[in-house]
This record gives sequence, structure tokens and C-alpha cells, in this order.
Amino acid sequence: MSAKAEHYDVIRKPIITEKATMASENGAVVFEVAMDAAKPQIKDAVEQLFGVKVKAVNTSITKGKVKRFRGQPGRRRDVKKAYVTLEEGNTIDVTTGL
Repeated sequence: MSAKAEHYDVIRKPIITEKATMASENGAVVFEVAMDAAKPQIKDAVEQLFGVKVKAVNTSITKGKVKRFRGQPGRRRDVKKAYVTLEEGNTIDVTTGL
């Protein structure tokens, strides 16, 4: 498997929410990442895929909620988010893919 394919396995998709938009004003971008991805892996993947310099990576795991699907209780999946802070002068425009 190529290195680029591995980077796409680490970073699943950008997260565009109100909180993520507020973070982008401070030079941060929010991505959904693989649950087993480590901070150095995330940093390397973002730098290689987008050609930017990463200053810091903060991660958080959101536990899946119990919801009802067709009357049956089910559970949403756990999600790992990465708040990637970029160096000064670097930007990633995640809205272009929409």
C-alpha cells in the first residue's frame, strides 16, 4: 500500500460544525480520524496530504450515544477528532470539497 493511501486511512473527513468554524479562526482545522491513529501519524498525514506545516495536534474521543433505530435500541459509533493547529501563514480550505 502506498504512503498516500495510508494517510487517507488515518484522516477520514473534515468536520464542519459551529465549534470547528470557531477553531478555524485560530488557525486550527478539525478532522475525523481513525480510532487507532496517534498524534505523530495525524501530523505526518496532514503535512503530506495538504502540504502545510503543523504546529500541534490535539485529539478527543467522543463516545457513541445510545439511540433508537426503528424502535430498537442501537448505539452510534465512537468518533475520534483531531484538532490540528497550523503554523502561521498556513491554511487548509476544507469547504472546497463540498
